[in-house]
Amino acid sequence: MTRGLDLPRRPRRLRRSAAIRGLVRETRLSAESLIYPLFVTTANNLRKEVSSMPGVFNLSVDEAVKEAAAAQRDGVPAILLFGVPDTKDATGTGAADPEGPVQSAVRAIKRDVPGLVVMTDVCLCEYTSHGHCGVIVDDDVANDVTVELLVRAALSHAAAGADVVAPSDMMDGRVGAIRSALDKSGFTAVSIMSYAAKYSSAFYGPFREAAGSTPSFGDRRSHQMDPANVEEALREVELDLEEGADIVMVKPAMSYLDVIWRVKSTFGVPTAAYHVSGEYAMLKAAARNGWIDEPRAMMEALTSIRRAGADMVITYYAREAARALALQGTK
Repeated sequence: MTRGLDLPRRPRRLRRSAAIRGLVRETRLSAESLIYPLFVTTANNLRKEVSSMPGVFNLSVDEAVKEAAAAQRDGVPAILLFGVPDTKDATGTGAADPEGPVQSAVRAIKRDVPGLVVMTDVCLCEYTSHGHCGVIVDDDVANDVTVELLVRAALSHAAAGADVVAPSDMMDGRVGAIRSALDKSGFTAVSIMSYAAKYSSAFYGPFREAAGSTPSFGDRRSHQMDPANVEEALREVELDLEEGADIVMVKPAMSYLDVIWRVKSTFGVPTAAYHVSGEYAMLKAAARNGWIDEPRAMMEALTSIRRAGADMVITYYAREAARALALQGTK
């Protein structure tokens, strides 16, 4: 745009009031873009706070239903369920148990909280006695046999009524295997949200406490991505889309905003980002020490994820953010 050289440039004109700032805002965060993670156990009448994640709880199915209903009242359209079973074994067979915590919670929530989108995490790490994401053979996670078990878990979630299954294991070929099995079993309407670019991150610690999924040996670098790589993330996303993923995810979010932007700008498909447990816990800890203004920091963090290109944000702040956004709308 050509401007006269004698005209002063004053960008601050458009920052003078909240109303003007709102009119020219480029990125808008809304409750309808938020997904709320819940940890479901096989206990009864349980609501136990996770020590490293203030405000996050391990929930029995009845409490998960209450929490899901409250989230819906707050304006959150979707939840993502993780299972915390009583018993585990070497191959994570409990992941496909039709009476498991996730499957039971799906049925109860679909019955009692109509209209809420129910997503389910599909992985074995919460169900294996060793905490790894699959079956261990020769001290490594065996890809193909793990995929077979993931397919069974995804089918059990779909049979319970899940709207979206979300494989988070990072095994090769699991999206295609799950899509094929879902279609053959008549679950053609069930969507797949793939953890397509899931990095081997230091920010998962609080989640592993909540889910009891800390590896008893080694780490997950053989299947989760190197934090140094972004081109690899694009290849992973492309493969998952070719295999039938409906939504792709980048995890974590805040340290990988550039990856979110690259994925969204390259493929233009529905893109999710997971504001993970460690990112949440850092904000909570800083706020409790009086170092930051938590409501502002929360909204700034979530807005930055949306600004990077995420269409939806999975966050433990979902309910709190939705309430804050509702209050903004009444002003």
